[in-house]
Order: sequence, then C-alpha cells, then structure tokens
Amino acid sequence: MATRKKSTQKYGKAASKSVERAMKKRNKGTLKSGKGGKGGKVKSRKQAIAIGLSEARKKGANAKSKRKTSGGKKKTGGRKKAASKRK
Repeated sequence: MATRKKSTQKYGKAASKSVERAMKKRNKGTLKSGKGGKGGKVKSRKQAIAIGLSEARKKGANAKSKRKTSGGKKKTGGRKKAASKRK
C-alpha cells in the first residue's frame, strides 16, 4: 500500500485573514469587484476568494502567485474540416 503524501498549507495566515475578510464582506453584500470597488456586487464565492488572495498578494502575504500558462500547443476551437469529396 502506498503512503500518503502530507499536505502542505497553500497560503499563509495573513492570506487566510484577507480571504476571510472578503468572504464576510460578500456575505454582507458590500464586497465590490473592480479597481477601487467601482464594479458591481460580488455574488460568487470563488470570486470573493480570488479578491481576498489578490489583496493579500499586494500586501506581500504568503500567497502563491497565479498559475503561469505553459507555452504548449494552443487548442483551436471551431469546426473540423469536412473530408474532401471524391469524384
């Protein structure tokens, strides 16, 4: 049987406090999106967490930065080309 890997904490205490504050504001209905809180009300739980982590990063708290996208092959959307018709 394989041994389980110990989970490490993703974010520091300051980051958790910042997220907690954002969640409380969201529940009250006073959390706003956008620069300077000039956007609309935040209703999404995920968006509230993102705002909290973003503010924590600005303050220099231990919150890992956003994932960098790999420079791999880009997926293309749209339709596939139809097979060529033979005569």
